Amino acid sequence: QVQLVESGGGLVQPGGSLRLSCAASGSIFRIASMGWYRQAPGKQRDLVAHTGTDGRTNYADSVKGRFTISRDSSKNTVYLQMTSLKPEDTAVYYCNAVASATYSGSYVEYWGQGAVVIVSS
Repeated sequence: QVQLVESGGGLVQPGGSLRLSCAASGSIFRIASMGWYRQAPGKQRDLVAHTGTDGRTNYADSVKGRFTISRDSSKNTVYLQMTSLKPEDTAVYYCNAVASATYSGSYVEYWGQGAVVIVSS
């Protein structure tokens, strides 16, 4: 079993910055990918940014140029640096990881508990 613990959410004014962190722990042999999703009130959960083991990243169009995802594989941690925040970025941000517990084990998708980000003046 893998646990994902997020931190770094909070209240920020429009134009401000925040950095989210997500640390994975537990029975981990290999993490194939890590990413961030968000869910605004009354809306579905959508991809924000994603990174695989090859270092490739992809972003939602709405955050390109403002958000940066990075990963420290030695710490099983993924970060989301958010800048030029807008009120429409307000949401619960969820960390996501696809990991296996053993060499021959199957990959399972895991979710964090969510970090609240509120962008408001």
